[in-house]
Amino acid sequence: MISEAQFQKELDLIIANAVREDVGDGDHSSLACIPSTAQGKAKLLVKDQGIIAGVEFAKKVFAYVDPQLKTEILLEDGTPVKYGDIVFYVEGSSQSILKAERLVLNAMQRMSAIATKTKGYVSILESTGTKILDTRKTTPGIRALEKWAVKIGGGENHRFALYDMIMLKDNHIDFSGGITNAIQKTRDYLKETGKDLKIIVEARNLEEVDEILKSEGVYRILLDNFDYDQTREAVKRIGNKCLTESSGGITMETLRKYAECGVNYISSGALTHSVHNMDLSLKAV
Repeated sequence: MISEAQFQKELDLIIANAVREDVGDGDHSSLACIPSTAQGKAKLLVKDQGIIAGVEFAKKVFAYVDPQLKTEILLEDGTPVKYGDIVFYVEGSSQSILKAERLVLNAMQRMSAIATKTKGYVSILESTGTKILDTRKTTPGIRALEKWAVKIGGGENHRFALYDMIMLKDNHIDFSGGITNAIQKTRDYLKETGKDLKIIVEARNLEEVDEILKSEGVYRILLDNFDYDQTREAVKRIGNKCLTESSGGITMETLRKYAECGVNYISSGALTHSVHNMDLSLKAV
């Protein structure tokens, strides 16, 4: 996984780019009718229910737009919320509050939706010992926010990007001439470059599981689109030789059944690519 410093850098880039995109050469609506000296106060109002996420990010946005803005946090990230709850107050320059408003809302609405969905998956997996993972199926440009939201909802992050873990999927395997060849080339590459990256290898059937197990250095085997019986058999064959991950079309309805097959992880792109934003608004007080 990426370091905390790298993660914070990603957040800084997201904020700077989002403000550039939204504000341009100025928020002319506010500049036209609100004096630069005007002071105001606003509240973040919940008009939905679920898990709130993005509070800490909102604080970073306000600080970037105007370090003089003051926030009073009433509900922290990860808190269950309902219609009518107030998450925080922000106070200071009215122009600054309005400049930050849309970025804060866009981020928190999506992050809260992801955290809420993740929490639902985590609840289904309770007592199984299986953990839910996100994927790289994220919105371009805001991956750090979406993966942060998964963590807030109680899930775990898969690799952040192409650079922090090796994942040999079907195309890698086919393009490199087979599983054994792909794994050996990967181990040679890591040795030559001095990189310390974990290796995950995708298996499409039990025969490929057996072939993967003949190679050393595999951290986790991804069981792609296996049914329940195949998953149980794969887990049995793998034993303690490496970790296991189920993926491919797993829904909330089938989630627990896959977990009960004994896999260590289940990954789901739906955590980030199939959510409906939580309804939030920033209202003047």
